[in-house]
Amino acid sequence: MIHQLIFASPRPGMSEPEFHDYWTRVHAVRYASRIPQIKRYAVDTRTALPGEDGDPQWSGVAEIWLPGPEEQLASLQTREFLDGARMDEPRWAAFWQTIVLDTDTHVLVDGPPFQRDEPGVKLFLLYKRREGWSLDDARRHALVKHAPTAGPIPGLRRYWLGQVVDGAYGVGEAVLDGAHQLWFDDVDALVAARSSAAFRTFLDGLFDYAEPRYVHQLATRQNWIIGPAYRA
Repeated sequence: MIHQLIFASPRPGMSEPEFHDYWTRVHAVRYASRIPQIKRYAVDTRTALPGEDGDPQWSGVAEIWLPGPEEQLASLQTREFLDGARMDEPRWAAFWQTIVLDTDTHVLVDGPPFQRDEPGVKLFLLYKRREGWSLDDARRHALVKHAPTAGPIPGLRRYWLGQVVDGAYGVGEAVLDGAHQLWFDDVDALVAARSSAAFRTFLDGLFDYAEPRYVHQLATRQNWIIGPAYRA
């Protein structure tokens, strides 16, 4: 299963609330969700945290689950994509700022079953490995040594680690190597967690193998479009 993460920003002249509304109510429903190969689909809209200022790097994330590479290629050749989702993108997204990561996702803290309208908040921690680290070594370190240190973070409900698939390195380097995803009950729980010693230990551990310039944090709320059950 490919878990695709698409990080996007609003086109010039569109506010972030307008961007979120169009993405979740128009683009996702009328266009992207009709691509038959997509089995599960969520749109994660950015949630500003206390102390954040300035323009965010991205304002949301599309999460798309596809059975495999063949289905992914087929999806890009469908009329629903070519004449629908792709044609609609310039109406709302600054497509030149979009980053797409195809990942293998490791579920490290499973948590409670997803609810379609659950109120939780998710923190993305995106990273690129430091110079001198091989891809295999960085993947192994992230999964085996670093990921277990998330366990003591207070209020952590779920934790996934998505590592970018081999195919993204076929003709060069992927833009980023992975995405840690940590769920909390609400913004207050996330803020409390980020101020804890356990979170600081986890973040320090990330910088052992990740280049600080290419570590990005993004807090979001997950909006299910297809799911949480997989579409047949």
